This record gives sequence, structure tokens and C-alpha cells, in this order.
Amino acid sequence: MNRIDPKQKLLLTRRTFLGKSVRGVGTLALASLLNPSLLSAAEHDHAAQIEKWLGVITTPHVPPKAKRIIHLCMAGGPSHLETFDYKPKLAEMHGQPMPESFTKGQPIAQLQGATLKCFGPTYPFSKHGASGQEISDAFPHIASIADDICIIRSMQTEQINHDPAHTFMNTGTGIAGRPSMGSWLLYGLGSENENLPGYVVLISSGGGQDQPIAARQWHSGFLPGQFQGVQLHATGDPVHYVNPPAGVTTDQQRDIVNAVQRLNGMLDDTVDDPAIATRISQYEMAFRMQTSVPELMDISTEPQSVLELYGAKPGDGSFASNCLLARRLAERGVRFIQLYHRGWDHHGDVKGGIKVTSGLVDKASAALITDLKQRGMLDETLVVWGGEFGRTPMAQGTGRDHHIRGFSMWLAGAGIKGGITYGSTDELGYYAVDNIVHVHDFHATMLHLFGINHEKLTYRFQGRDFRLTDVHGRVVRDILA
Repeated sequence: MNRIDPKQKLLLTRRTFLGKSVRGVGTLALASLLNPSLLSAAEHDHAAQIEKWLGVITTPHVPPKAKRIIHLCMAGGPSHLETFDYKPKLAEMHGQPMPESFTKGQPIAQLQGATLKCFGPTYPFSKHGASGQEISDAFPHIASIADDICIIRSMQTEQINHDPAHTFMNTGTGIAGRPSMGSWLLYGLGSENENLPGYVVLISSGGGQDQPIAARQWHSGFLPGQFQGVQLHATGDPVHYVNPPAGVTTDQQRDIVNAVQRLNGMLDDTVDDPAIATRISQYEMAFRMQTSVPELMDISTEPQSVLELYGAKPGDGSFASNCLLARRLAERGVRFIQLYHRGWDHHGDVKGGIKVTSGLVDKASAALITDLKQRGMLDETLVVWGGEFGRTPMAQGTGRDHHIRGFSMWLAGAGIKGGITYGSTDELGYYAVDNIVHVHDFHATMLHLFGINHEKLTYRFQGRDFRLTDVHGRVVRDILA
């Protein structure tokens, strides 16, 4: 009979214990907070050996403009034809057959085999600001910041259904399991805050069909786990399992933390696994979050004038409150802040859906720009507003289907020219035809604003050097200040 070496038996025992204990060990955080010297006094203090991650880009490739990004993700695909891309010709052709020259051989999500008819814009557009940017009357507050934003009307993507389209917008590929853009940025530059995650996600909903948002959209993929996004909940406990369970005393937690730290250190000495160091650092982050997160999430401390500016109410979990939280996160040095608002999937009643959804996001979107500007933060904060794709110029009853050949988004702050419209679609709003901006180009431009050459931020995995833009992408220099 084969005998197990005692040293190997001990290693197996440790591994089994660690694997099973990981599920509940996040509840140990309070011990470190009540006695900060606890970990440093441990016999095997590997946590103290883990330095703050400063990023692999130690010297910027180009002078950086941005320190942080707030991505206002309009999940579901807002119609460019009801928001930022007015098409009078489409209005003239309302109800008429859509010319086959536009649609023949093109991917369509749900209108396959249907008679395709033109569907005119359901809202009038007006010119706003000194720049005279054309914006839908459904967005009066965003219209008020027309001179601060750059509207891109020529976006294109490659995935026509929601989940893969979100994956493509976040990772630059439709293949699940690749690192998100927030993870790439955190890997490249690190975080400026040791008490909060460098990549935070908030979610709200309302105004239309709520497409599900998967946590893999902010995952780190093959990058180390410390770079993945952390979802904060705007209602209830901000982070699941971060609070200690009832009935656990400080002394009990202290004993367990000491034991876990020693075991982690012993295992790391034996196998030298980077995942163990990551686990220790993440435990420390959980410890610090127990005090930093409650203070962050309490927007009731904001002046009433600020709450009214956003239309935010403490604890309501709304997009407005999340926008205010985004500003608070930005103030605290969080690198990548992503706000999803689910409610833009308007296959039917696009006019009514836009009215409701715009009512939930319009005021707060504009307030965020105004607030950042007043605080002197907009020059170092890149704000991005847009969805995973647009909507068809063809009718789907009273709504519009998914569309990838041309759609709109806007950017502001951090080196972006304000008060300009870049690119255009054809007269019916089907194809982006001038100054086309692919998702890869958006990613390249975003990284450029942070001082990163997108071709040089790579990670070797399975024998290949991967990057956010894959083998594509160009910096859209015409929109840079």
C-alpha cells in the first residue's frame, strides 16, 4: 500500500481547511479593526509583506489627463434616434418600407422575416448651448450641459444581443472570461485608495424591460483576482457577508484571524502560490471596508442643495443616489466606477419608455457633470454615458430592435473636447458613415487619457500577450482637447 509522506499529508490538510474556510472567513474582518496591531503581531505576518499595488505602468506612455473614470452604463441599449441623433429624413419616411439596400444581409436580433418599415423619431430635437448641439427634448438636463460633453454619433460594436454586447463593451471581446476594462485599468495603474476597492459597481433599474447584468462584466478574467470589480449595494448591507455574525466575540475572532494568517503564511512558504498573497490582501481590504463603506454610503451627510441637484434620496437605491455615490467614490480615489441603469430595452412603446427612463437618469447625469465641475474634479475625471448598442430605424410595433451598425454615446471631462459632435450616421440612422468609432477605438482612447498606450498594456496568458484592444484600436485624437 502506498504511504503518504507526512509533509504532503500536512499540505493536503491545510489545503482542505483553507478551501472550506474561505466561504465564511470574510466575517472575520472586525477583529483587525478593533485591534489594528493584531495582524502585524502574528508570527507569520505575510500580509505586511504585501505592498500596495502601484500598477505595471510606472512611467506614463503619454501625459495623462484622467485619474479616474465614471462609466454611466445605460443597460438595454438606448435608442440613438430618441437621444442624440436626429434624423429628419427618417421622420419623412415614417411608415414606409425600409430600403432593402440598408438591411440586406445585415444582422437583426428579433425582426427576422418581418416587414421592415421606417419608424420616425418620437421626440423633437433642439439645439443647445453655445455649441448648438442637437439633443432630444426628452433630455432637458443633459441638454443644459451641451457645451461640456462630446457626443459621438458613429459608434459601432459587434454583438447584437445584450449579454455578449455588454461583454464586448466591457472586455473588447464577445468571449466570456476575459478581463474587464476596469480590471485592465486597475492592473495598469493601481488604486489611490487603500480602504476601498479600486473598481466599484453600482446598479439601479426602472423604465423598461430589465435585462440581467452578470457579475462577469466586471470580472478580472485571467488577471489576478485582486483587480476585479466589487459591487456595492445601494440598499441594505452595501457588501454581502462583510459584517460579523451575531454572537462572535472579539477574542474569538482574534484567535481565528491569528490561526488563518499563520496557516496562509505556512502554505505560502510551501507552495509559493500568488493566489494566497492575493487572498491575504483581500482579507485586509475587507477589514478596512468595514469602516470606510458605511461612511461612504451615507449620503444623508450631503447638503440638501446637493441632494436636490441630483434628485437623490438616502437609501432609495436610485440612479440619482448612485450618481452621488459615484462622486463620493471619485473623491476617495476609486479608479473605476461603473453605474448600470437597467431599463433601456424598448422593443415596444419606445416613446413612453424613453419618457420614464430619461426621467430617472437625465437630471442626475447632468448633475454629476455639474457637481464634478464645481468641485474642480471634472478635469481629472472621465465620464462616459452610453449603452451596449443602439436601436433600429425600423419599427418593432411601437418600439425598436437591437442595432449595432451605428449608435451614440457621450463623453466629458479629463481631456475631452466639450461642445462637439463627432461622427455621423446615414440619413436614416442605420450605418455609421463618418469618423466611425469602434468599441476598440473607445478603449484605446480611454487608456490614452490615463497615459497608457493601449498596445503596451499587455498580460501574458496561455502563451500569448493579451490586451484590452486585442489587435485593434486607434486613439480618436479629434475628440481630445
